[in-house]
Amino acid sequence: MRFFYHSIMEPAVFEFSEDSLRYQATLTQFMDEHIYPREEEYAQQLHNASNRYSYLPIMDELKAKAKASGLWNLFIPPALSEFSEHGGLSNFDYAPLAEIMGRVLWSPEVFNCNAPDTGNMEVFMKYGTRAQQEMWLTPLLAGDIRSSYAMTEPQVASSDATNIELSIVRDGDEWVLNGRKWFITGALYERTRIFIVMGKSDPENPNRHMQQTQVLVPKDTPGLQLIRPLTTLGYDDAPIGHAELVFKNVRVPLDNVLLGPGRGFEIAQGRLGPGRIHHCMRLIGAAQRSLELACQRVSSRSTFGRTLSKHQSVREDIARCFSEIEMARLLVLKTCKKMDEVGAKGALDMIAASKTTVPLMAQTVIDRCMQMHGAGGLTEDYCMAEAFNYARWCRQADGPDQVHLMALGKQVITRYA
Repeated sequence: MRFFYHSIMEPAVFEFSEDSLRYQATLTQFMDEHIYPREEEYAQQLHNASNRYSYLPIMDELKAKAKASGLWNLFIPPALSEFSEHGGLSNFDYAPLAEIMGRVLWSPEVFNCNAPDTGNMEVFMKYGTRAQQEMWLTPLLAGDIRSSYAMTEPQVASSDATNIELSIVRDGDEWVLNGRKWFITGALYERTRIFIVMGKSDPENPNRHMQQTQVLVPKDTPGLQLIRPLTTLGYDDAPIGHAELVFKNVRVPLDNVLLGPGRGFEIAQGRLGPGRIHHCMRLIGAAQRSLELACQRVSSRSTFGRTLSKHQSVREDIARCFSEIEMARLLVLKTCKKMDEVGAKGALDMIAASKTTVPLMAQTVIDRCMQMHGAGGLTEDYCMAEAFNYARWCRQADGPDQVHLMALGKQVITRYA
């Protein structure tokens, strides 16, 4: 499969590797055989669970099948291949796989490719000590435990990461943490065992990007309080969910620091680049599935003496959806290609373009497809309402649209002025 694009300078060819094509075929078959047929069962297990954030039996079963099929930890890039059994896949080769997974919102965990764990695993791979990797990365790679990344705070505008206020103070051979976090994905999940926490350890440092530190806090550490689950547009995103936390004199050993004091902002920038594009990949899958469902719907329902598919307005909306998904998909693939060539830092312009374009595209496309399903499109009978919620909160997650647009605009003006 090839994709072509033309820049001002020269044409380029996009072509997936043999490994990627093989994984695409295997993953598509796996979804057809084991994921789509069991969506209702998954929903029923979640509905019947005594704790909304407990681990569902179906997940262990599906994970075992995914491992047996070789569909495990596909997100790991070649640069980190020492942690991978498959040698690592480029961002470009991984993109269609994440898109396929994104067609069912809970399925990435089946393949150990779900947020926030993929980003956290990359943090441990890039910045963790050998002891930290043995303690936390090994069980994360095996899918035995889950993790959370605690950065956002309710009392400050966290879109500027230097605003973070959670206090990290050294006291002898320990770090002491005090502060509040919220919208911490996975915090309530039953199998979450470790938190990567970003806070302010050197507030007087004249370099505001050196004031932050990231430390590891096990979930059972005294003083770490899970205050409440949070919702987005009414969805609690169980069983992974999002939570508000309080750190009250939480003490961890000095060895729990990541990379070193004052390196927290650096870690955050290194972590969020790939995570942003992973969300975009999955959202294209959600939008594509919504379009396919809409096409089936309008071909089976009639109004005013003819099927919906024959109404001009419906055809126009379907055409717009198709075109917008295709444009977004190509933007993501071009972004991935650049990330593979020059790294996430060198591809910040394309990452920002994708991050601000794809979630809004998905939100718009899914909204049209919901409309074609009538009142049913708003219910849990279809996947679209929850996918719309996912697209909407992705416009805030990993940095809001406005921050990325501001940074991208500055880059573009500098480039051409």
